[in-house]
Amino acid sequence: MEVLYPRCAGLDVHAKTVVACVRIASGATVSYEHRTVSTNTRGLLELADWLTAHGVTHVAMEATGVYWKPVWHVLEDHVTLVLANAMHIRNIPGRKSDKNDATWIADLLALGLIRSSFVPPAPIQDLRDLTRTRKHLVRENARHKQRIQKTLEDANVKLTEVISDILGTSGRAILQALVAGETDPERLADLTAGRLKATRAELVEALHGRVTAHHRFMLTPHLTQIAALDTAVADVEARIRDALAPFRAAVSLLKTMPGVSDTAAAVIVAEIGDDMSKFPSAGHLLSWAGLCPRLDESAGKRRSTRIRQGAPWLKTTLVQIAWPAARKKHSYFQAQFLRLKSRRGPKKAIVAVAASMLTDVYYMLRDGVEFHDLGDQHFVQRDKTRLTNRLLQRLRDLGVEVEVKAA
Repeated sequence: MEVLYPRCAGLDVHAKTVVACVRIASGATVSYEHRTVSTNTRGLLELADWLTAHGVTHVAMEATGVYWKPVWHVLEDHVTLVLANAMHIRNIPGRKSDKNDATWIADLLALGLIRSSFVPPAPIQDLRDLTRTRKHLVRENARHKQRIQKTLEDANVKLTEVISDILGTSGRAILQALVAGETDPERLADLTAGRLKATRAELVEALHGRVTAHHRFMLTPHLTQIAALDTAVADVEARIRDALAPFRAAVSLLKTMPGVSDTAAAVIVAEIGDDMSKFPSAGHLLSWAGLCPRLDESAGKRRSTRIRQGAPWLKTTLVQIAWPAARKKHSYFQAQFLRLKSRRGPKKAIVAVAASMLTDVYYMLRDGVEFHDLGDQHFVQRDKTRLTNRLLQRLRDLGVEVEVKAA
């Protein structure tokens, strides 16, 4: 095989050490040099100087958790880096060691057999950290809300049945009063504001419970944590708005699609960036995100078509925004969802809608255009055209030529 990179290196990255192998090809002769350095900053700078001294142009490493990131940040200014999926470059089992792993990676890189993973630029990486942190905080907030509901049920206070959001204005006022020692249902009902889904009589009946000192104590830390989490989420969202400043154009384009909010647009940009040249086609992006059926075939039989894990942060967000998009009346997404739901069920149908939305995202960001809805009659017209062409071809096969005119 042709050697693409005569001077390259492979790195076997661990938490405390990095084992490097420099591969130098000179004609038919190939020489290897190995070195083990620490993963602290001094060790990584020493590694960069060692690679530069050997004239290394390309370096490959495995995506091992988060350990590859500091190595990447230090070396990206010195050499061309390639991040490999560990499943794609797995060595033959047997004589396994850190040096052998580094040598194997270097050999694969030299022959061009490593497909580089998508690594976004630093601004996108920072935005990605912010959006993922926000989601962690929101999830933790939801967990505390569920624990509050559990405590209220134990106290026989049916607040969740009369108030849609127990952490809203009315719900928080009632919870704070319960913690303060108020147990009169009439006084608790007076603390509500705005419209509720229950009448006052139903509210008073639901608030008539058995709240003890233990319940009040259990509610206090959860309310304190929720208040702290709300503050943290607000701070992260403000930071996200600042980090999105260079990508305002992309966010504005994405928000023209049904179901895409400011938060969803920020997550999409944080996960895939705004430069679609990193993905050769929309199909590559769908495969990377894990929104297309896997290919698992043997002896002419398809064994599984389940979607792969892909990019879980992006996939979950796309599925979430696919639900409101599928509920928009007289839209392409609603027609697609209803068309597939009857045959494949709602879960597979909503994944198909999410895949269609990601395909639209690809072309919107690549071409810089706003979303254009094909309408709910797209499939009807497409099926009519296909049926007409199929029948005409059948007539031609029978040796009949016909002239087609619109009715």
